[in-house]
Amino acid sequence: MSPSFLSGLNAPQLEAVTLPHASALILAGAGSGKTRVLTTRIAWLIQTAQVSPTGLLAVTFTNKAAREMLTRLSAMLPINTRGMWVGTFHGLCNRMLRMHHREAGLPQLFQILDSQDQLALVKRVLKAANVDDERFPPRQVAWFINRHKEEGRRPHQVEEHDAHERRMRELYVLYDEQCQREGAVDFAELLLRSHELLSKNEVLRDHYRSRFQHILVDEFQDTNRLQYDWLRLLAGRDNAIFAVGDDDQSIYAFRGATVANMQELQKDFAIERVIKLEQNYRSHGHILDAANALIDHNRKRLGKNLWTAEGKGEPLRLFEADTDFEEAAFIVDEVKALQSSGVRLSEIALLYRSNAQSRVLEHALFNAGVAYRVYGGLRFFERQEIKHALAYLRLLAADDDDGALLRIINFPGRGIGARSVEQLQDLAKSRGLSLWAAAREKAAIVPGAADGSPPPVLKGVPAFVALIAGMRAACAELPLPEIIEHVIEHSGLKQHYKSERDGSDRLENLDELINAAAGFVADEYQPDSSLSAFLAHAALEAGDNQAQAGSDALQLMTVHSAKGLEFHSVFVSGLEEGLFPHENSLSEADGREEERRLMYVALTRAQRRLYLSFAQSRMLHGQTRYNIASSFLQELPAELLRRVYGSSKAQAPEYGSRARESSAAYSAPAVAGAQSGMQWRIGEIVTHPKFGSGVIVNAEGRGADARVQVNFKRAGTKWLALEYAKLTRA
Repeated sequence: MSPSFLSGLNAPQLEAVTLPHASALILAGAGSGKTRVLTTRIAWLIQTAQVSPTGLLAVTFTNKAAREMLTRLSAMLPINTRGMWVGTFHGLCNRMLRMHHREAGLPQLFQILDSQDQLALVKRVLKAANVDDERFPPRQVAWFINRHKEEGRRPHQVEEHDAHERRMRELYVLYDEQCQREGAVDFAELLLRSHELLSKNEVLRDHYRSRFQHILVDEFQDTNRLQYDWLRLLAGRDNAIFAVGDDDQSIYAFRGATVANMQELQKDFAIERVIKLEQNYRSHGHILDAANALIDHNRKRLGKNLWTAEGKGEPLRLFEADTDFEEAAFIVDEVKALQSSGVRLSEIALLYRSNAQSRVLEHALFNAGVAYRVYGGLRFFERQEIKHALAYLRLLAADDDDGALLRIINFPGRGIGARSVEQLQDLAKSRGLSLWAAAREKAAIVPGAADGSPPPVLKGVPAFVALIAGMRAACAELPLPEIIEHVIEHSGLKQHYKSERDGSDRLENLDELINAAAGFVADEYQPDSSLSAFLAHAALEAGDNQAQAGSDALQLMTVHSAKGLEFHSVFVSGLEEGLFPHENSLSEADGREEERRLMYVALTRAQRRLYLSFAQSRMLHGQTRYNIASSFLQELPAELLRRVYGSSKAQAPEYGSRARESSAAYSAPAVAGAQSGMQWRIGEIVTHPKFGSGVIVNAEGRGADARVQVNFKRAGTKWLALEYAKLTRA
């Protein structure tokens, strides 16, 4: 008899779930039930006794997705999921390194640096090396280090093409040495160190290959090269990789993701047949037909065609505005109309390509009294008060955490100035000590009372040492939530924020940190509820990009943030050439194809209603830009689009694949050169005798003052006076 959890699967889903022991690539289109397929595959393998719950490994890209998989598994099977290896790449690597910290060359209680902690450490390295942070900005150094780590390169493997790269490599060396001294790892190091552990330790590698006969990967199109190599090490030649992904939704090249891993997987694991999940359970037919037509313009794709049994639904609504303010006013009016018809605000999303677009939209929503939330704002574990509390906890857990000590040694203020901190750093460096050990040494030489009177009141560094030592002793036997409550109370954080004018919100967040700890301890999926495990959890959770829970509100977000989400109604704004597709895509290899995939993601977020809008002029980055409609609009079938009008619009031109020849009808006003008399329009491709080919992205002035801004493929963006520039049409 088939297990009950197989009922309701369509034929391709059932085929994927019940595949024999072999590697497979499941091409899962948007809204095709990929999470259900992946989870049901795990349940089927366990139910049919092909593997035990601890004998498989499943990788996701967010903690939320991992939690959802475990919850679904618990509903399908009467099993204990606590010990299962289901989690993110970073979470699973952290788990492996904790278990084999000696073999990996790490202390047992190594600390995880989030992006802000890493930046702070980079700044300390630059200062200690007397490096000018204007020539070598800390963020640029951190990016350099992370990029090479994510590509699997240690400092000695970095190529030096000039003196600047040579110095960057040297800073990478100093940074690695400091991390090793402090027993700290950044996010990129988690994966790289785990990869090195498996590649160099044959016994461990064979152990995990023997244990994990089945390896399942979600969102495979988002893997970078190092992640794929890590998976290959675990799989060897005999284990089965079950990869679920969608090459049409690969939109994270800027993070190092490479869609080429899908082709590599087919070659490396001899996958002869790709199973395609094409039935969509999210959107109406017209939305899917538009998305299919758009993405079909990409050449490098495995190919699939989404369809639905839900009917065609409404056509896509298209609005052209004179200005971005008019566009925002139109969106507000339509949001109110949707709300009046019974659609909740939380079921409506307003998407944009660039964060800079949100200002005008937020202003219009605020003035109209429409509740909204910017999705992916400052995350809980990245807030100032939470970072301070976590730093105290990190120092309690591992006293060699220099970054944590520097963050809190004088916060709240306790009279420890920059000079005192420098003296500590000098002592630590000269003696090869951690800053905490140096602080203890300095505190130990404070003179006591020689006449038997009470000892003096400790101040400065000695007071800080006494504070931390006292909290460590008091918290030794306390459960995790009470540890955090004690630290918040006795560190001075609570009193500090009580005295702040706007400190009430920060105090509520500190209370929520205690709640988070209580939930962590009570979580049946957490095998370890220690302080160090909670700190690792906090660092990993800081990587998730989830909107804050709350009252009903319109969701504002970039298209990148919208991936994986769905809404009843979706507005895609700013569909202008140079904005979406972004002008940077012209100078990047396959940049236009990635932008098209991003547009495909935007379209497929909508379930029932989809709005597309653009403005002829827009204030962006301090300048008024005159625009033409996005070329992506021309790639949509005209019969799927319905023109709509705002209160001030009487007519609008035709768009779609049958109206490409009429593109001049919606061009921005032309700019004429003083001598040539030629008309130039934004969006035109031009050639310059020195800079080569490019596209006009902005224009201003008339006659002798006319000039255009051109984004050249090789030379970047430049302003050119038309009176002198020898431009020709490409």
